[in-house]
Parts: sequence; structure tokens; C-alpha cells
Amino acid sequence: MPCFRADSVWAIADNKRQGYLGFPEFVTAMQVISLAQAGHPITQDLLDAKVDMENLKPPAMEGLEAKLAKKRNKSKTNQHDGGSWFSSKSIEKDKAKSWSMSTQSSKLQPFPTAKGSSSVTSVMDGLKRLYVKKLRPLEATYHFNDFVSPFLTSSDFDAKPMVMLLGQYSTGKTTFIQHMLRNSYPGAQIGPEPTTDRFVVVMSGPDERSIPGNTVAVQADTPFAGLTTFGSAFLSKFQCSQMPHPLLEHVTFVDTPGILSGEKQRDQRAYDFAGVTSWFATKCDLILLLFDPHKLDISDEFRQVISSLHGHDDKIRVVLNKAHQVDTQQLMRVYGALMWSLGKVLNTPEVTRVYIGSFNNRTESEVAAGPLGQELFKKEQEDLLADLNDIPKKSSDHKINEFVKRARAAKIHAHIISHLKKEMPAMMGKSKAQKKLIENLGDEFVKVQNEFHLPPGDFPDVDHFRNVLSGHNLDKFEKLNRKMIQVVDDMLAHDIPELLKYFRNPFG
Repeated sequence: MPCFRADSVWAIADNKRQGYLGFPEFVTAMQVISLAQAGHPITQDLLDAKVDMENLKPPAMEGLEAKLAKKRNKSKTNQHDGGSWFSSKSIEKDKAKSWSMSTQSSKLQPFPTAKGSSSVTSVMDGLKRLYVKKLRPLEATYHFNDFVSPFLTSSDFDAKPMVMLLGQYSTGKTTFIQHMLRNSYPGAQIGPEPTTDRFVVVMSGPDERSIPGNTVAVQADTPFAGLTTFGSAFLSKFQCSQMPHPLLEHVTFVDTPGILSGEKQRDQRAYDFAGVTSWFATKCDLILLLFDPHKLDISDEFRQVISSLHGHDDKIRVVLNKAHQVDTQQLMRVYGALMWSLGKVLNTPEVTRVYIGSFNNRTESEVAAGPLGQELFKKEQEDLLADLNDIPKKSSDHKINEFVKRARAAKIHAHIISHLKKEMPAMMGKSKAQKKLIENLGDEFVKVQNEFHLPPGDFPDVDHFRNVLSGHNLDKFEKLNRKMIQVVDDMLAHDIPELLKYFRNPFG
């Protein structure tokens, strides 16, 4: 019988890196073992290869038949002995056997979070426990939920990976989602004018229906409870579209309103558009910025929205959509103009990845751009689809990454709040001192950076922090609790690495 490594089988079966095998993953593991025993080399694309799965033999388990035969023979012997099952000698033997088995299987026990506490059974379960016991107390003490992000719920950890689409009106955001689903979703509207006037979450469901935003925000099984902080004005412009679809079982799409240009249109929004976008950016695994050849300008609101994505640069991808509308020569010029426009907004030294194509169900690109354009569009679409296909596999890593970022942000926030509290006078002139501290908030940030040797890039936006701070009484803030800070430091340095070590490939 061919030999193979158990860690290779686990790595293929647990492709979402959950740290455990559910029923579908267990089936995958059995298929990989069967293929390995049939002589196929174990590689990541083994299941994608053209293999006759229907005629594949079940995996052979060496020694299993001998153990089953031995157990059957023992059972027959005990039945002939009459009451020997209940003899004291047999009971003592069973006790010894059960103790031996429990000792041997101690390595298979779930990961303990702390002495005397119940155990966890997956990476996400472990993060939930760590959040509730170690991070959330720090957030609550220093009002992290008021300044940065609402408290996390269980559904935030269990949510499917999300992809958000942003862009000016009529750049093909809704059409892109329909292209991926090969179908329309409930409530979808398409037209040359601004048709999508609300945030629409497209997710899996038992039937096709649209759920109003106020209802979605209070459902315990959805990760959108934090949107209630933006008020009823936003929730009336938010909805969830559910439909049964195999792709939506793995990914959720977020369609957004077309970004407007001009001060008048922007002021007419009754909610904080950039704030909502920033909230979704934290939750999303991928952010697609859509442009078309005739809308390359970046309006003031679009610039503000892109600025709100600060800290999520690794998630941003740019899509030059509707490229079939121009010929090859014009496409080169459009691409150059787009890169020039993005260079003024995206303040990163790295070049942003831009996908070029026409993401719709038409075949106009063959006529408009010629054979060269068609070949280019096909390769670009394959690259983008590969990027999207990697999202479910990286979902667990993304949630861990966001959790660690949140923990560091909560630490810095605690240092800022406690510093402002320390700078307040004990008796007289509190109102005047608070006003001065808020006005000179940038200087106070520098003091905190120097005192605790914190990286300046991890600090929040000064203007946003100042706006929120103006509604609080600095004198009522808590002093620095070094024990809480140490608990979070220990979590980052020890608990999370141990959790990942335990629930990553157990055969590695």
C-alpha cells in the first residue's frame, strides 16, 4: 500500500484553515486518501484533476478488519460466559481499560482557554473566548465602541467572507455581481442613471427575498448589528437580498450606492456615507473599486471614501470595467490616466493591482476591442476569479488578522484616553483644560507615542477622534489600568500563537 503524509491530506481537506474537519471536509479527506492509495501523488490540485470519482474505491484501513474480528470473537466469548459481564473482576478490568484509553487520547482533547474553563473546538471559537474574557473588558472600560468600532458579537466571528464593490454610478457594480452569480438578485436595478440608492448585502438564503435594513440589523445570526450606530436614516437605505446560490454559500457581496460628485449631492445624504463604508471595509475580505473608461475622475466624495479605507490597503483591488467600449489604443491611454488619478489618492508606495475587462454576460468585447482585447480580458478575468476563489480559503486568516489589529487599536485607544484623563486638572478649570486638550489633540497623540513607544501609523485619525471626543467628559474617563493592558499583551504574545499552533495542521 502506498505511503503518504497525513499532514498533506489535512492541508488539502482543511482548505479554509478552520482547525477542524466538518462533514464536507471529512469527505474530502477520505477522497484524497483513496486517490493516494490508488497511486495518485498528493498535490493541492489533486481533486481538480480529471479523476473518475464514481469508480474510486473507498479508502482501505490497514488492520481494521483484524480488530473488528477480534472484537466479535471477544463478544461471543463473553456471551458464553453468562454473567461474566457483571463480575467484579470484569468491572475492574474495564475501569483500567477506560483509564488507559483516556490517558492515550489526552492529546485529542479540545484546546483549553484557561485553567478550569470549558474548552474550545476551533480557531474561531477560541477567538470568541479570548475576545469576551480579555479584549472586551479593555474596550468597555475606555469606550472603544464609541470611538472606533461597536463591540463584536458571535455572528461577527461566524460570518462568511464578504466582498464590497465601490465606484461612481453606472460603473457596473450591480452588473458585476450578476455576472458572478450568472443571475439577478432580488431588488437589483440597473441603468445609466444612479439606480442603486442603498447598501445591499447579497447573501445565501433558503428562498429569494429582500429584508429591510432595520430587520437585518437586529437579527442575531447576521453580523450587521453594528450598523445601528448610523441611525434609522441609514437603515432605511440598507437591505439584505437573500437567494439560494452555491457561490453565496461561501461569499457574501456588498453592493453600494453610486458615489456622487458635487457638494450639493453629497450634503443630501442623511447618513455618514464614508463612515458606513469604513465599517464595511473592516468586515470585508476584499474591496473592489470599479471604474469605467468614461468615468476616470475621482470626485470629492470618492476621495473621502477612499481615505476612509485607510488601514485596509491590502484588501483593495481596482477594476477597469466596460473596457469593451474602447479600442486597444484608447485602452492603453485610459489605463495610464487611471493610474495617474489613483496615484494622487492612494498614498501607498506599492502599485495597486488593476484588473481590465468587461464583467458582464455580453460578448461585445470581441467586436469592440478585437482579438488582442478579447485575449487580455479573458486572462484578466481568470486572474480576478482566482483572487475571488482564494477568499474562502483565507477567511480564517483574515479574521485572525482583523482581531489582532483590533486588539492593538484598543491598546492604543486605552493609552490615549488615560493620557487625556491624566492631563485634566483635579479641581478648577476643567472645562477650559478639556477644550485646550481637544484643540491640541495632535500634540497629545505625539506625547502618547513618545511615552509608550507606539508606532504613529497605528494611531486613529485626529479629526475623527476630535469630533467624537467633543461629546464626552474627559474627567469621567478611567486612568490607565496596566493589568488590563498586560492581559491583552499576553493574549497577543502567547494565547493567540498557542491557539493557532494547536488548531493548525495537527499532523504538521
